[in-house]
Amino acid sequence: MSMTDPIADLLTRIRNGQTAGKTEIQLASSKLKTAVVKVLKDEGYIADYRLDSADAAKPTLTIGLKYFEGRPVIDRIERVSRPGLRIYRGKDDLPKVLGGMGTVIVSTPKGVMTDKQARAIGQGGEVLCIVA
Repeated sequence: MSMTDPIADLLTRIRNGQTAGKTEIQLASSKLKTAVVKVLKDEGYIADYRLDSADAAKPTLTIGLKYFEGRPVIDRIERVSRPGLRIYRGKDDLPKVLGGMGTVIVSTPKGVMTDKQARAIGQGGEVLCIVA
């Protein structure tokens, strides 16, 4: 059976891995998942990630989860736009999380980036997820 929402699966695996206290998780890789994980790494929400392509047919993405004083760094991670209801916002209408303390990950024509970066370059796009 095919997966209808791979980004929601990625976010759920991160959430479940942190709840279970895992140090790293593995999942099937894609360009969009890798771009989302790169944004999470750049913003300091995960420790590290690597793309394991030993088996060329099915590359895997390994994500190192990050904890601070025994608690997960990511307090809240949730999907906004989904296959059944896509959410697009212009540069002026991009949401702010916790008054700018959280991060919104946006897929723009210039690539996957945070809401702050999208506002800076004047691009709107699909609001993928919220991380706080």
